[in-house]
Formats: sequence, structure tokens, C-alpha cells
Amino acid sequence: MLFAAMMSVQACKAQAQTQTLSAATIKIDGSSTVFPITEAMSESFREKNPQVKFTIGIAGTGGGFKKFCKGETDISDASRPILKKEMVECAKNGIYYLELPVAFDAVTVVIHPKNKFLSKITVDELKKIWEPAAQGQIVTWNQVNPAWPKTPIKLYGPGVESGTFDYFTEAINGKAKLSRTDFTTSEDDNVIVQAVSRDVNAMGYLGYAYYSENSKQLKAAAIVAKNAKLAVLPSVKSVLDASYQPLARPLFIYVNVKADQRPEVAAFVDYYLNHAETVAKQVKYIPLSMKDYRHTMVNYKIKKTGTAFGGEAEVGVTIEELLKREPKN
Repeated sequence: MLFAAMMSVQACKAQAQTQTLSAATIKIDGSSTVFPITEAMSESFREKNPQVKFTIGIAGTGGGFKKFCKGETDISDASRPILKKEMVECAKNGIYYLELPVAFDAVTVVIHPKNKFLSKITVDELKKIWEPAAQGQIVTWNQVNPAWPKTPIKLYGPGVESGTFDYFTEAINGKAKLSRTDFTTSEDDNVIVQAVSRDVNAMGYLGYAYYSENSKQLKAAAIVAKNAKLAVLPSVKSVLDASYQPLARPLFIYVNVKADQRPEVAAFVDYYLNHAETVAKQVKYIPLSMKDYRHTMVNYKIKKTGTAFGGEAEVGVTIEELLKREPKN
């Protein structure tokens, strides 16, 4: 009852606040994976607050944090948690932040729909393809699995500023950014979609929403985790029941505490958290549980600054656990 009353009061305050917002611009940059959620959220917010403008970039999670930690943006979209070097940079520049999980994603390994031999792939086979030692050495499919044809592997993936790149390499190769480099990269997931959809020998990886929106042009490979017997396809169910491992991950927005003092930013973040479940579903992402959204809202209202991760990505951690941790700045 107390929580419901608090949320009701906050909703009334937010409604009154949005009615008096002056013309202003909210600057956002970062993850191309989180971009569809933030873009849809900004469009919905502007229907009621047309005087508020947005600039939303897709520099990648790393590129977004570079701007954020210099104070150039108000909000940073992130598909991985802030890293130690970014924490140091933010601290040096006096940037304090709120880390707010907004949805789940399933990093999806995609291939051409006419690829007839690859319906599932093990984590070890993915590592054999993507680890640094594979560079210039693993160039045909049969070198990964003798049952596969002797045809060239064409690889596509996110750039080094991408949180998807960081998370995938952490989950598959054991360390973020540890990867072969002889593949075609782009910070724009749509470029990867187009490349893989045109090349029968291609493989790439990207956010689940981009696969879901283009499932007629792409095929998802089911993943066999270490010490697992079953191959699991990415889906809302497999993410929520934690069977899609190790490639299920949380998505975040980071909010500059100083920027959050501006009424338009506070109103937008409040709106974002109150509508995250609905909008995440609309853009084909996986929402958090209502319990986790409520906890996130409480953390936002009490201005719980810092990160629950301490500067390193963690594979397989739950949102409930993260929200209970004492944050580090």
C-alpha cells in the first residue's frame, strides 16, 4: 500500500511537471541495441510534451559513455554495464550517474535462411570461430565442425565501441573485447542484418529485436551452453526462464545526476520507467518483471547513484540481485 501510494504521488507530480515543461533538448547517445526502446519512448513522450526535443545517437555503448563521462549527454543507452575506465573518467569530470535497467535482450547468432547445415551451435564452436587464435586460421565451416561443408565463413558483427561486442566476447571468449578482428563491423545493427541476409555463407550476432524484426531475412542459431544437452533458441520465454545462456543480458540507461535536476529530464526518465514494460514489448524486447521495475523506480526516486557491477561485466547475473547491491561510484 505504501509503495502504491508513493507511486501515485510521484505520478501526479510527474503529470503536473510535464504540463509546465519549457522548450528544451534532451541529449542521448550510446547503444544501438537500446536505441529502439529509447527512440520509441521519446516519440511517445513527445506526443504529450511536443516542446521537448531529443537528439539520440547510436555511437555504441562505449562511444556513448565517452560522451556521457565528458558531460556531453544527459542519458547514455548501454547494452553492458559501465567499465572501470569509464567510471574513472566520469569521476574525474565530476559526473555522477544513476544506473537503471530497462529491459532484457538475447544476443542472437544469425545466419542466412538458406543455410541448411547450421541449426544449432555450441559455445565451444562459437569460441573456435570468434577467438583471436581463429584469425586467418578458421576460414571455412568444416574447420569448426567436420560435418559442415568446406565453404568460406563470412563474419559480421558490432564494432569495438558496441556493448554487444563486449558482452558477446565476455560470454563466448571469456574476456570482453577478446576477439578475432578479421570480420566486417558496424555500430548499426541494420547493416549487419543486410549483410547476413545477402550472404549464404555468413554469420553475425546482434540484439534480439533486430533479429525479430527481420526474421524472414535471417535465421537464428540455437545455442548449446557449456555442460548443457539441449539447444535453445532466443525467445522471450528462454530469456525469462534463464535457459538461453550465456547470451541473455540486461539493458540499461544511465542518467547524469546533474541533468536529472532539469524538469524535462526528470519527467522523461520517470515516463521511461513507468512505460518500459509496454514499450519494450512493442519494439520486440523482453521486459523485466514488475517487481524489478518497481525496485528500479524506487532506486531512481531515492537517487541511488553508481553501478552495481563495480566496473566489470558479469554473465548470468539477475536483475533482482543487481538492484539489491550497494552501488560503486
